[in-house]
Amino acid sequence: MMIIERLDGTMIDTEQYGIKLLTHSISSPSVRVVTEEIDGRDGYVEVDITYDGRKIRASFFMQAVDRQDFPLLRNEVFRIFSTKELFYFHEPNQKRRWLVRSNGFEIEKYPPRIGTFEIEFSSPSPYAESVGTTLDPFTFDSELWQIGQGLTVEDDMIYTHSTPSFKIYNAGDITIDPRVLPLKITFTGASTNLTITNTTTGDTWQYTGTTQAGDMITLDGIRSFKNSLSIFGNTNRKLITIAPGWNDFTITGASGSFTISFDFRFYYL
Repeated sequence: MMIIERLDGTMIDTEQYGIKLLTHSISSPSVRVVTEEIDGRDGYVEVDITYDGRKIRASFFMQAVDRQDFPLLRNEVFRIFSTKELFYFHEPNQKRRWLVRSNGFEIEKYPPRIGTFEIEFSSPSPYAESVGTTLDPFTFDSELWQIGQGLTVEDDMIYTHSTPSFKIYNAGDITIDPRVLPLKITFTGASTNLTITNTTTGDTWQYTGTTQAGDMITLDGIRSFKNSLSIFGNTNRKLITIAPGWNDFTITGASGSFTISFDFRFYYL
């Protein structure tokens, strides 16, 4: 089954249109090295190393109802794949998706009602991402997860806590950095000088203010809010990142009962 997902969350099962995915292949990660030459020194110095985007090549089979329906199906193929905006390609038999754009392609027709075509998808990101987020149920019945995604015992993977110390698990291959990847941390409760620390990475975020029971502090990417109003100027202007594997967290400044939740996806090479 081939699933295309729009940025607004709309899901398209291509087989419902008579379009079947035959084969697909995903390019390996490609390292991009930034170098610098120094006068009087042999060779060069590696200044920075990053990953380039990825390519996905896929071949499709299409079958119209009859001869008259074929151009209508062809137009549907164009509407699904040749959009101006990016969309998600759900990797078959894998509970993960790629943000892609399709390059131009040709449909080869076999009269009266069959056609084939191949598409090269370009992904600006080197990473696939989990279909589910950390606030979705970690059950196979949810059809969001599967073996091979780096998951651990379900009972240990908890992302909403109400104690001053706890662990957060990142099942992906890379660090969740809110400067480049979505990360939403929500604290609800009373506090004075609330401080959130990831002792594994050494990251500390602090709010030099107070909250009352029922108030909500939200760290959404690089932004910080109290009840939807920005409090960035009253913070230490730091960010929380989440390394692959287990991360140890501590909360200080909270008074009375509180909850804190972490909402993010896992990212894979």
